[in-house]
Amino acid sequence: MCDLQKIRLLDLDREELAAFVSSLNMPRYRASQIYGRILAGDDIPDITSLSKKDREVLSQAAVSGLPEIVSVRQSKLDETAKYLFKVSGGVLVETVLMKYSYGYSVCVSSQAGCRMGCRFCASSGIAFSRDLTPGEILGQIIAVNKDKNIRIGHVVIMGIGEPLDNYDNVIKFLKLITSEDGLNISARKISLSTCGIVPNIIRLAGEGIPVTLSVSLHNPFDDERSEIMPVNRLYPLDELFKACREYVRLTGRRVTFEYSLISGVNDSARHANELAARLSHLQCHVNIIPVNKVTGTGFERPDREAINRFAKMLEEKGIPATVRRELGRDISAACGQLRKSVITEQSADQSLSADKEA
Repeated sequence: MCDLQKIRLLDLDREELAAFVSSLNMPRYRASQIYGRILAGDDIPDITSLSKKDREVLSQAAVSGLPEIVSVRQSKLDETAKYLFKVSGGVLVETVLMKYSYGYSVCVSSQAGCRMGCRFCASSGIAFSRDLTPGEILGQIIAVNKDKNIRIGHVVIMGIGEPLDNYDNVIKFLKLITSEDGLNISARKISLSTCGIVPNIIRLAGEGIPVTLSVSLHNPFDDERSEIMPVNRLYPLDELFKACREYVRLTGRRVTFEYSLISGVNDSARHANELAARLSHLQCHVNIIPVNKVTGTGFERPDREAINRFAKMLEEKGIPATVRRELGRDISAACGQLRKSVITEQSADQSLSADKEA
Protein backbone atom coordinates (compact mmCIF):
# COMPACT_ATOMS: atom_id res chain seq x y z
CA MET A 1 0.00 0.00 0.00
CA CYS A 2 1.35 3.44 -0.97
CA ASP A 3 2.08 5.79 1.96
CA LEU A 4 -0.40 8.32 0.55
CA GLN A 5 -3.17 5.71 0.97
CA LYS A 6 -2.21 4.79 4.52
CA ILE A 7 -3.70 6.28 7.69
CA ARG A 8 -1.52 8.95 9.35
CA LEU A 9 -1.61 8.09 13.04
CA LEU A 10 -0.92 11.70 14.06
CA ASP A 11 -4.15 12.76 12.33
CA LEU A 12 -6.12 10.70 14.86
CA ASP A 13 -7.17 11.56 18.38
CA ARG A 14 -7.04 8.94 21.13
CA GLU A 15 -10.54 7.56 20.50
CA GLU A 16 -10.09 7.48 16.74
CA LEU A 17 -6.82 5.61 17.18
CA ALA A 18 -8.51 3.08 19.49
CA ALA A 19 -11.18 2.44 16.87
CA PHE A 20 -8.51 2.09 14.19
CA VAL A 21 -6.42 -0.48 16.08
CA SER A 22 -9.62 -2.40 16.83
CA SER A 23 -10.31 -2.54 13.10
CA LEU A 24 -6.92 -4.26 12.76
CA ASN A 25 -7.99 -6.89 15.31
CA MET A 26 -5.69 -5.45 17.96
CA PRO A 27 -6.89 -4.74 21.54
CA ARG A 28 -8.12 -1.18 22.07
CA TYR A 29 -5.70 -0.65 24.95
CA ARG A 30 -2.84 -0.81 22.44
CA ALA A 31 -3.92 2.67 21.32
CA SER A 32 -2.46 4.21 24.48
CA GLN A 33 0.90 2.55 23.91
CA ILE A 34 0.99 3.59 20.27
CA TYR A 35 -0.20 7.15 20.91
CA GLY A 36 2.40 7.86 23.57
CA ARG A 37 5.27 6.63 21.43
CA ILE A 38 4.12 8.49 18.30
CA LEU A 39 3.81 11.74 20.28
CA ALA A 40 7.38 11.17 21.49
CA GLY A 41 8.55 11.08 17.88
CA ASP A 42 8.96 7.34 17.41
CA ASP A 43 8.07 5.52 14.20
CA ILE A 44 5.98 2.35 14.10
CA PRO A 45 8.97 -0.07 14.02
CA ASP A 46 10.26 1.59 17.23
CA ILE A 47 7.16 0.71 19.27
CA THR A 48 8.69 -2.36 20.87
CA SER A 49 5.84 -2.71 23.37
CA LEU A 50 3.94 -4.17 20.39
CA SER A 51 4.72 -7.61 19.11
CA LYS A 52 6.62 -7.90 15.83
CA LYS A 53 3.43 -9.17 14.18
CA ASP A 54 1.37 -6.21 15.45
CA ARG A 55 4.03 -3.77 14.22
CA GLU A 56 3.93 -5.41 10.79
CA VAL A 57 0.13 -5.24 10.65
CA LEU A 58 0.16 -1.60 11.76
CA SER A 59 2.89 -0.68 9.24
CA GLN A 60 0.87 -2.18 6.39
CA ALA A 61 -2.11 0.04 7.18
CA ALA A 62 -0.59 3.21 8.64
CA VAL A 63 2.36 5.58 8.92
CA SER A 64 3.23 7.70 11.92
CA GLY A 65 2.80 10.93 9.94
CA LEU A 66 6.00 12.48 11.28
CA PRO A 67 7.72 14.81 8.79
CA GLU A 68 11.20 14.10 7.51
CA ILE A 69 13.88 16.64 8.44
CA VAL A 70 15.50 17.76 5.18
CA SER A 71 17.70 20.50 6.62
CA VAL A 72 18.24 22.60 9.73
CA ARG A 73 19.69 26.11 9.63
CA GLN A 74 20.98 27.47 12.93
CA SER A 75 21.16 31.23 13.48
CA LYS A 76 24.53 32.67 14.50
CA LEU A 77 22.77 35.64 16.12
CA ASP A 78 20.58 33.73 18.58
CA GLU A 79 19.24 30.25 19.29
CA THR A 80 16.72 30.31 16.45
CA ALA A 81 16.67 27.28 14.14
CA LYS A 82 14.80 26.95 10.85
CA TYR A 83 13.68 23.49 9.78
CA LEU A 84 12.86 22.39 6.27
CA PHE A 85 10.49 19.42 6.49
CA LYS A 86 9.24 16.99 3.88
CA VAL A 87 5.70 15.75 4.45
CA SER A 88 3.51 13.32 2.49
CA GLY A 89 3.93 13.41 -1.24
CA GLY A 90 7.31 15.10 -1.03
CA VAL A 91 5.79 18.48 -0.11
CA LEU A 92 8.21 20.89 1.61
CA VAL A 93 7.35 23.26 4.46
CA GLU A 94 9.33 25.36 6.94
CA THR A 95 9.15 25.59 10.73
CA VAL A 96 11.02 27.89 13.11
CA LEU A 97 12.17 27.15 16.67
CA MET A 98 12.76 30.16 18.93
CA LYS A 99 13.98 30.44 22.50
CA TYR A 100 12.69 33.08 24.90
CA SER A 101 13.12 33.70 28.61
CA TYR A 102 9.92 31.73 29.25
CA GLY A 103 11.02 28.71 27.20
CA TYR A 104 10.78 27.35 23.67
CA SER A 105 8.30 28.48 21.06
CA VAL A 106 7.76 27.10 17.59
CA CYS A 107 6.25 28.75 14.52
CA VAL A 108 4.48 26.12 12.41
CA SER A 109 3.20 26.11 8.84
CA SER A 110 -0.43 25.23 8.14
CA GLN A 111 -0.31 25.02 4.33
CA ALA A 112 2.25 24.25 1.66
CA GLY A 113 2.13 27.63 -0.07
CA CYS A 114 -0.43 30.38 0.43
CA ARG A 115 -3.35 31.74 -1.59
CA MET A 116 -3.62 35.13 0.12
CA GLY A 117 -1.09 37.11 -1.96
CA CYS A 118 0.14 39.57 0.70
CA ARG A 119 2.83 41.59 -1.07
CA PHE A 120 5.34 41.78 1.79
CA CYS A 121 5.41 38.02 2.46
CA ALA A 122 7.85 35.55 0.87
CA SER A 123 5.19 32.83 0.81
CA SER A 124 3.20 34.83 -1.74
CA GLY A 125 5.79 34.18 -4.40
CA ILE A 126 5.29 30.42 -4.48
CA ALA A 127 2.61 28.16 -5.86
CA PHE A 128 0.02 26.76 -3.48
CA SER A 129 0.39 22.98 -3.19
CA ARG A 130 -2.16 21.88 -0.60
CA ASP A 131 -3.46 22.17 2.94
CA LEU A 132 -1.55 20.36 5.66
CA THR A 133 -3.41 17.75 7.70
CA PRO A 134 -3.77 18.10 11.49
CA GLY A 135 -1.05 15.49 12.01
CA GLU A 136 1.32 17.20 9.58
CA ILE A 137 1.03 20.42 11.59
CA LEU A 138 1.37 18.56 14.89
CA GLY A 139 4.28 16.54 13.51
CA GLN A 140 6.38 19.67 13.05
CA ILE A 141 6.33 20.26 16.80
CA ILE A 142 7.01 16.63 17.69
CA ALA A 143 9.93 16.41 15.23
CA VAL A 144 11.57 19.55 16.67
CA ASN A 145 11.03 18.32 20.24
CA LYS A 146 12.78 15.07 19.40
CA ASP A 147 15.58 16.61 17.34
CA LYS A 148 16.53 19.13 20.06
CA ASN A 149 15.53 16.96 23.04
CA ILE A 150 13.33 19.75 24.40
CA ARG A 151 9.70 20.37 25.28
CA ILE A 152 8.08 23.17 23.35
CA GLY A 153 5.56 25.07 25.46
CA HIS A 154 4.36 27.82 23.13
CA VAL A 155 3.09 27.59 19.55
CA VAL A 156 2.52 30.20 16.87
CA ILE A 157 0.57 29.24 13.74
CA MET A 158 2.21 31.91 11.63
CA GLY A 159 4.45 30.00 9.24
CA ILE A 160 3.69 29.29 5.61
CA GLY A 161 -0.02 29.48 4.81
CA GLU A 162 -3.19 31.12 6.13
CA PRO A 163 -4.53 29.01 9.04
CA LEU A 164 -8.14 30.09 8.60
CA ASP A 165 -7.99 29.08 4.93
CA ASN A 166 -7.37 25.52 6.23
CA TYR A 167 -9.99 25.84 8.92
CA ASP A 168 -11.11 22.28 9.68
CA ASN A 169 -7.58 20.84 9.75
CA VAL A 170 -6.28 23.66 11.96
CA ILE A 171 -9.17 23.29 14.40
CA LYS A 172 -8.50 19.58 14.75
CA PHE A 173 -4.79 20.33 15.21
CA LEU A 174 -5.71 22.72 18.05
CA LYS A 175 -7.85 20.05 19.68
CA LEU A 176 -5.06 17.48 19.36
CA ILE A 177 -2.35 19.73 20.77
CA THR A 178 -4.42 21.01 23.71
CA SER A 179 -5.78 17.57 24.64
CA GLU A 180 -4.68 16.09 27.96
CA ASP A 181 -4.03 12.90 26.00
CA GLY A 182 -1.82 14.81 23.57
CA LEU A 183 0.95 17.36 24.04
CA ASN A 184 -1.33 19.15 26.54
CA ILE A 185 -0.23 22.66 25.57
CA SER A 186 -2.56 25.32 26.95
CA ALA A 187 -4.65 27.15 24.35
CA ARG A 188 -3.54 30.36 26.04
CA LYS A 189 0.01 29.61 24.94
CA ILE A 190 -1.01 29.29 21.29
CA SER A 191 -1.31 32.18 18.82
CA LEU A 192 -3.14 31.86 15.53
CA SER A 193 -2.33 34.45 12.89
CA THR A 194 -4.76 35.42 10.15
CA CYS A 195 -4.81 38.02 7.41
CA GLY A 196 -8.50 38.53 8.14
CA ILE A 197 -10.89 35.85 6.87
CA VAL A 198 -13.88 37.29 8.69
CA PRO A 199 -16.38 34.36 8.68
CA ASN A 200 -13.77 32.01 10.08
CA ILE A 201 -12.70 34.46 12.79
CA ILE A 202 -16.30 34.34 14.01
CA ARG A 203 -16.37 30.53 13.72
CA LEU A 204 -13.12 30.32 15.70
CA ALA A 205 -14.60 32.51 18.44
CA GLY A 206 -17.33 29.91 18.97
CA GLU A 207 -15.06 26.85 19.09
CA GLY A 208 -14.28 27.14 22.81
CA ILE A 209 -10.52 27.06 22.16
CA PRO A 210 -9.27 30.37 23.64
CA VAL A 211 -6.13 30.84 21.55
CA THR A 212 -4.67 34.30 21.05
CA LEU A 213 -5.97 35.73 17.78
CA SER A 214 -3.26 37.63 15.90
CA VAL A 215 -4.54 39.69 12.98
CA SER A 216 -2.12 40.80 10.28
CA LEU A 217 -3.32 44.37 9.83
CA HIS A 218 -0.46 46.46 8.40
CA ASN A 219 -2.56 49.46 7.34
CA PRO A 220 -5.58 51.27 8.84
CA PHE A 221 -6.88 52.60 5.49
CA ASP A 222 -8.98 50.32 3.28
CA ASP A 223 -7.60 51.48 -0.06
CA GLU A 224 -3.97 51.20 1.06
CA ARG A 225 -4.45 47.87 2.85
CA SER A 226 -6.09 46.42 -0.24
CA GLU A 227 -2.98 47.29 -2.24
CA ILE A 228 -0.74 45.11 -0.08
CA MET A 229 -3.34 42.61 1.19
CA PRO A 230 -5.90 41.47 -1.43
CA VAL A 231 -8.06 39.83 1.28
CA ASN A 232 -9.12 43.35 2.31
CA ARG A 233 -11.14 43.71 -0.90
CA LEU A 234 -13.32 40.81 0.24
CA TYR A 235 -13.36 41.63 3.97
CA PRO A 236 -12.74 45.36 4.50
CA LEU A 237 -11.65 46.86 7.79
CA ASP A 238 -15.09 47.62 9.24
CA GLU A 239 -16.07 43.95 8.88
CA LEU A 240 -12.71 42.79 10.22
CA PHE A 241 -12.89 44.95 13.35
CA LYS A 242 -16.49 43.86 13.95
CA ALA A 243 -15.35 40.22 13.88
CA CYS A 244 -12.49 41.02 16.25
CA ARG A 245 -14.86 42.63 18.73
CA GLU A 246 -17.00 39.48 18.57
CA TYR A 247 -13.90 37.36 19.23
CA VAL A 248 -13.10 39.42 22.34
CA ARG A 249 -16.72 39.19 23.53
CA LEU A 250 -16.99 35.43 23.15
CA THR A 251 -13.52 34.42 24.37
CA GLY A 252 -12.55 37.16 26.81
CA ARG A 253 -9.14 37.28 25.09
CA ARG A 254 -7.64 40.46 23.70
CA VAL A 255 -6.68 40.51 20.03
CA THR A 256 -3.13 41.15 18.87
CA PHE A 257 -2.73 43.22 15.72
CA GLU A 258 0.46 42.56 13.78
CA TYR A 259 1.67 45.72 12.05
CA SER A 260 4.63 45.36 9.66
CA LEU A 261 6.15 48.82 9.55
CA ILE A 262 7.23 49.73 6.00
CA SER A 263 9.24 52.85 5.28
CA GLY A 264 7.21 55.42 3.35
CA VAL A 265 4.19 53.11 3.10
CA ASN A 266 2.47 52.87 6.51
CA ASP A 267 4.77 54.53 9.06
CA SER A 268 3.51 58.13 9.09
CA ALA A 269 1.72 60.07 11.83
CA ARG A 270 -1.40 59.88 9.66
CA HIS A 271 -1.28 56.09 9.83
CA ALA A 272 -0.59 56.03 13.56
CA ASN A 273 -3.49 58.38 14.31
CA GLU A 274 -5.94 56.43 12.15
CA LEU A 275 -4.81 53.14 13.64
CA ALA A 276 -5.28 54.46 17.17
CA ALA A 277 -8.74 55.79 16.31
CA ARG A 278 -9.88 52.45 14.87
CA LEU A 279 -8.59 50.48 17.85
CA SER A 280 -9.67 52.86 20.60
CA HIS A 281 -12.67 50.80 21.75
CA LEU A 282 -11.20 47.35 21.20
CA GLN A 283 -9.38 45.20 23.78
CA CYS A 284 -6.14 44.72 21.90
CA HIS A 285 -2.39 45.05 21.62
CA VAL A 286 -0.33 46.18 18.62
CA ASN A 287 2.79 44.22 17.74
CA ILE A 288 5.00 46.45 15.59
CA ILE A 289 7.21 44.44 13.24
CA PRO A 290 9.80 46.38 11.23
CA VAL A 291 9.35 44.76 7.82
CA ASN A 292 11.90 42.12 6.95
CA LYS A 293 13.52 42.37 3.57
CA VAL A 294 12.13 39.96 1.00
CA THR A 295 13.57 39.94 -2.51
CA GLY A 296 11.19 41.39 -5.08
CA THR A 297 8.88 43.39 -2.79
CA GLY A 298 10.81 46.66 -2.82
CA PHE A 299 9.79 47.24 0.79
CA GLU A 300 12.31 48.63 3.28
CA ARG A 301 12.21 48.95 7.04
CA PRO A 302 12.17 52.39 8.68
CA ASP A 303 15.15 53.46 10.76
CA ARG A 304 15.13 52.89 14.51
CA GLU A 305 14.05 56.45 15.28
CA ALA A 306 11.00 56.16 13.02
CA ILE A 307 10.06 52.78 14.52
CA ASN A 308 10.20 54.12 18.08
CA ARG A 309 8.32 57.26 17.08
CA PHE A 310 5.45 55.21 15.62
CA ALA A 311 5.20 53.10 18.79
CA LYS A 312 5.23 56.21 20.96
CA MET A 313 2.41 57.83 18.95
CA LEU A 314 0.20 54.78 19.56
CA GLU A 315 1.00 54.66 23.25
CA GLU A 316 0.23 58.36 23.64
CA LYS A 317 -3.21 57.60 22.19
CA GLY A 318 -3.74 54.85 24.77
CA ILE A 319 -3.03 51.88 22.48
CA PRO A 320 -0.66 49.28 24.01
CA ALA A 321 2.16 48.66 21.54
CA THR A 322 5.52 46.92 21.50
CA VAL A 323 8.23 46.49 18.90
CA ARG A 324 8.76 42.80 18.30
CA ARG A 325 12.09 41.28 19.20
CA GLU A 326 13.52 39.93 15.96
CA LEU A 327 14.94 36.42 15.79
CA GLY A 328 16.60 34.45 13.00
CA ARG A 329 17.01 37.22 10.43
CA ASP A 330 20.36 35.82 9.28
CA ILE A 331 18.70 32.54 8.26
CA SER A 332 15.53 34.12 6.76
CA ALA A 333 13.48 32.82 9.66
CA ALA A 334 11.93 36.14 10.75
CA CYS A 335 8.36 37.26 10.09
CA GLY A 336 7.37 37.20 6.44
CA GLN A 337 10.53 35.40 5.34
CA LEU A 338 9.35 31.79 5.32
CA ARG A 339 8.75 30.13 2.01
CA LYS A 340 8.75 26.65 0.54
CA SER A 341 12.37 26.11 -0.43
CA VAL A 342 13.21 24.50 -3.75
CA ILE A 343 16.30 22.39 -3.32
CA THR A 344 17.72 19.19 -4.73
CA GLU A 345 18.09 16.07 -2.62
CA GLN A 346 21.88 16.44 -2.88
CA SER A 347 21.92 19.99 -1.55
CA ALA A 348 19.48 18.99 1.19
CA ASP A 349 21.77 16.20 2.33
CA GLN A 350 24.77 18.55 2.28
CA SER A 351 22.86 21.17 4.26
CA LEU A 352 21.77 18.66 6.88
CA SER A 353 25.27 17.25 7.26
CA ALA A 354 26.80 20.70 7.60
CA ASP A 355 24.28 21.72 10.25
CA LYS A 356 24.85 18.57 12.30
CA GLU A 357 28.60 19.11 12.21
CA ALA A 358 28.31 22.78 13.22
